Amino acid sequence: MSKKQYVIGDVHGEYKTLLALIEKLPTEHELIFVGDLIDRGPKSKEVVNFVKKNFYACVLGNHEKLMLDASEAIIKVFLNNEALPYSTSRWLQNGGKETLQSYDLIEIVGDTILKSNNQIALYDFIEDVNWFKSLPLYIKLNAHKQNKRVVITHASCANVWHFHDDESNQETFEEYALWNRKNPREDVDVFNIYGHTPVEKIKLNQHYLNIDTGCTYGLENDLGELSAYCIQTEEVIQQKRVR
Repeated sequence: MSKKQYVIGDVHGEYKTLLALIEKLPTEHELIFVGDLIDRGPKSKEVVNFVKKNFYACVLGNHEKLMLDASEAIIKVFLNNEALPYSTSRWLQNGGKETLQSYDLIEIVGDTILKSNNQIALYDFIEDVNWFKSLPLYIKLNAHKQNKRVVITHASCANVWHFHDDESNQETFEEYALWNRKNPREDVDVFNIYGHTPVEKIKLNQHYLNIDTGCTYGLENDLGELSAYCIQTEEVIQQKRVR
């Protein structure tokens, strides 16, 4: 009997919530993550390690991309004992600070950020940066919904799916797959499962499913749950944020 496949929404460093959600799933399962494993929540490193050690599938999220874009400068800061570029770093201002803290690379005392000299922690950070570089923009499953192939991305990409294997339009496809906040049109060729934009409730549409229920935001704006969607049964399993 084949394992059931569950697509997991944006975790954003909420490791305890992820473990609590997985406790609700069947023992034999296959997990696929829509990216944004990191940032904002307190345990990004633990989430990344968990996904890696279990060889779960994951697409690149915009927060992983922000970390990748900042990584060269951040690594240089620690190697050369320079000041953190907090005021100019898009990543640090969008949850990256909490991620560095989870790697024990910084300590936050009041409004002050103190850097550590933990070389093992820096090695772990570099290792995960390299792992992020291996993550795909999309995962195409053999499954179908509404007679359409199931495609998993971080953000909605269905409107430009025809660009996914077109090298001349990769920049456009990447922009959609990482950053787009508009839902797909009805005439698209694939059934797109994605996260990125938090929604209050999971609603299965004819051509897409947004699985991000804003786990890291707690109960603000009626959010604060981590959701899993079963490809085979269409069941949605949820877990309120655990800290």
